[in-house]
Amino acid sequence: MKALHCLSYGEPPELRVAEVAEPVPGPGEALIAVEAVGLGGFDAVLLGGRYQERPEPPFVPGRELAGRVLAVGEGGDPALVGARVAAISFTGAMAERAVARLAHCMATPPEMDAATAASILSAYATSLYALETCGRMAAGETVLVLGGAGTVGAAAIGIAKALGGRVVAAASSAEKLEACQGHGADHVVDYGDPDWRRVLTGMVGGGVDLVLDPVGGDLSEPAFRSLRPGGRHLVVGFASGTIPRIPLNLPLLKRASIVGVDWGGFMQRESEANQALLARLRALFDTGVLRPELPTVHPLGALGRLLEDFRARRSVGKPVIRLDFDA
Repeated sequence: MKALHCLSYGEPPELRVAEVAEPVPGPGEALIAVEAVGLGGFDAVLLGGRYQERPEPPFVPGRELAGRVLAVGEGGDPALVGARVAAISFTGAMAERAVARLAHCMATPPEMDAATAASILSAYATSLYALETCGRMAAGETVLVLGGAGTVGAAAIGIAKALGGRVVAAASSAEKLEACQGHGADHVVDYGDPDWRRVLTGMVGGGVDLVLDPVGGDLSEPAFRSLRPGGRHLVVGFASGTIPRIPLNLPLLKRASIVGVDWGGFMQRESEANQALLARLRALFDTGVLRPELPTVHPLGALGRLLEDFRARRSVGKPVIRLDFDA
């Protein structure tokens, strides 16, 4: 079968289409005919060689996919063969066939197309896990979403609204702020403004209850300072490329918490709890409470440009790759 190989890390990485052996599903795994692959900041960081884990090249990149189950390994339910799923494979998605743990798959609503299915799982599951499981968010609370126009940020706006929250989305340009409003944010704030924290606190009549932070860098400390006493700062990632250093006297004085959000670790170590989370997420899609924005669909040849957009923080919305190996 055909697959994309990463031959070496870099910005840009060295990538090439190659013929590889078809994977075989092991116990508790599914073999999936890949229809679309979602891209995120993770892919840019990994292929740039800046992720904490570095698979030995050559390897097949891509972790978020949508497709149809072709076979299941030992212990898998044969009734799943033929089902359309969104799945996380960590690596290996950019191929005609990929293997994923059944516990890392979510059956998709019948009306959902493959591109949309490839765009939802990582961002929406991360946001639901962050706000509901890690942040213990309650209806009526105010959530500040940093990077609100990004893939996780946009999903977090939808999840926070579904949980009954008021959402302030922060982004860095008029285009991105407009996108945040389109996702349902109640208020938006431009963190390119040096006084953005003052603008924020005036906007919400004080502080916020939760910060969802996939950005890091220079934004994290002022965002943390914007918390009300007892607030929770949810650390999702560092899209800025810089890990912040927040003085520990701030959580002490605010009686506030810094909470790490690692949905990938959660899904691997707490399988049953993760399956319950995915079932809850599927229900939110089925009832129409969550309506994901249609992703932008790109040919495989656009991958390099899309990775650079993530690195330069130009990306708006969720890009999806159509695996047109024969184009």
